[in-house]
Amino acid sequence: MTEEFTHVDAEGDAQMVDVGGKADSRRRAVARGEIRLSAATLDAVADDDIGKGDVLTTARIGAVQAVKHTWEAIPMCHQIPITNVDVDFELGGDAIECTVAVETVGKTGCEMEALEGVTTGLNVVWDMVKASEKDDDGGYPTAAIEDVRVVEKSKTVLDS
Repeated sequence: MTEEFTHVDAEGDAQMVDVGGKADSRRRAVARGEIRLSAATLDAVADDDIGKGDVLTTARIGAVQAVKHTWEAIPMCHQIPITNVDVDFELGGDAIECTVAVETVGKTGCEMEALEGVTTGLNVVWDMVKASEKDDDGGYPTAAIEDVRVVEKSKTVLDS
């Protein structure tokens, strides 16, 4: 670990990292996570039988929207030009898995955008199914968002 902090200036004040001197690169990051749900809720999602509407379509829109607004939610994150976002949901076992791939061309990576997309996509799923998951005491004994992580990251420096 380095003794120098990249997000703190000499006086200890928070700062955004200066990426102005870096070469433009084609970058891609993929993040993944899952939301554990009851079998009945998973069946209702698969059958498009959730009272609030189409869960996965709504969650996909939420994930894309979150990717585009990451710089507003994470204080030291740069606003980057998003060139592509792919959101995929897979139902299986006792969970829905969300995978978000983000691509950009610029001076900094897009892994925070991919993570933001996954967490928001899964939060939207939770919001859409919470009535189905709630127990008699108002709790959520099964629902859990888990294992959110970056699973792929690549960078190709562009010729100047």
